[in-house]
Amino acid sequence: MTFLSVGINYQTAPVSIRERLVFPAEILKASLQDFWRIKDIKEAAILSTCNRTEFYCTANAADEQIVIDWVAKNKHINPSELTPYLYTHTDSSVCRHMFRVACGLDSMILGEPQILGQMKTAYQAAHEAGTLGKQLGKLFQHTFTAAKKVRTDTAIGSSPVSIAFAAVQLAQQIFDKLSDQTALLIGAGETIELTARHLSQQGIGRIIIANRSYDKAHALAIQFNGYAIALSELPNHLAEADIVISSTASQLPILGKGRVESALKKRKHKPMFMVDLAVPRDIEAEVEQLSDVYLYTVDDLQSTIDQNMLSRRQAAEEAEEIIDTQVNHFLAWLRAQNAQSIIQDYRLQAEQNRDDTLQKALSLLKNGMAPEEVLNRLAHSLTNKLIHTPSTQIRIAAENERHDLVAAAREILKLNSTQ
Repeated sequence: MTFLSVGINYQTAPVSIRERLVFPAEILKASLQDFWRIKDIKEAAILSTCNRTEFYCTANAADEQIVIDWVAKNKHINPSELTPYLYTHTDSSVCRHMFRVACGLDSMILGEPQILGQMKTAYQAAHEAGTLGKQLGKLFQHTFTAAKKVRTDTAIGSSPVSIAFAAVQLAQQIFDKLSDQTALLIGAGETIELTARHLSQQGIGRIIIANRSYDKAHALAIQFNGYAIALSELPNHLAEADIVISSTASQLPILGKGRVESALKKRKHKPMFMVDLAVPRDIEAEVEQLSDVYLYTVDDLQSTIDQNMLSRRQAAEEAEEIIDTQVNHFLAWLRAQNAQSIIQDYRLQAEQNRDDTLQKALSLLKNGMAPEEVLNRLAHSLTNKLIHTPSTQIRIAAENERHDLVAAAREILKLNSTQ
């Protein structure tokens, strides 16, 4: 039995290839069961995200072609189209790879936490589909343990490395409680959506989203219990905002010094925190001259992100050491499983000897033999039965100069040297 993994990710393939290998939730169970029915596959799981699709299994042999052929058939792709983009791992390499993926060490953004949740979803899907067994199930559990230890013992996830998260973290440093603040987000693209999500997670009091297209602003606002306005309504709502974060594709500034000054007067000069994430800038540079405004640009945040990325790289080195240890722990468990059948057989043999000897002792008691003599015979007979086979095999090993077996016997039986 061997562990086998075949995958494709953002490093090995363009999105035009990756999108053809996606397994959405609605077909995952049926796909897993179909994959699992392959003759040489014993256990199976599929991890499918926008950046990677990976197939994990235990198989009779390390033959990645059976996985490639199944994927090609399932997705109606010629195997030769897939092969250049694929990578393969076997046995201990599978363990290390899964641990690194779950810890975010193999992610586009180093240390990102979402992948661990996606790994747990893959595990749950395989569990519900009935395609997990003892070994692959244990590997997933050990993967989660390793990821938790890396998150706990290193700083790999503590420093923000996205512009949106850095902006929100800066807002938290300026305001004691975000729950008392109103955030005005200008734009409706990916950066603003991510900013809204982070603000919502940190308990922002109120979110207003302004965009040229009201429908886009509304669609985004309802996700976060926010309020949508058209960009033309901005002057009427700017004074409500304690936090303003802007990221649009406008070629001209959206907020000028005069408009912000007017808003500050309405606010009775209560300070405003403003972040301009756009290039070209959405907020005129002159706004920074206003004494009640804290204005930051994307360049201001980038230096923080660069420092945090360096911190994550240092944490990643620590994480690799933890992963080395965790891989060794899992492999030790795996090796122990190989001896499990021997232990079970040895225990059954010992129990059979015990039962046979006990029956003879009970017969002697029924026939009137003194209990003390029966006990002596039972102890003597049971001892002889338990040591007979090992003694014979050790003697044969010595006669054949199998010193390794003799030494192993001394170690297994925990015998002190008599010499």
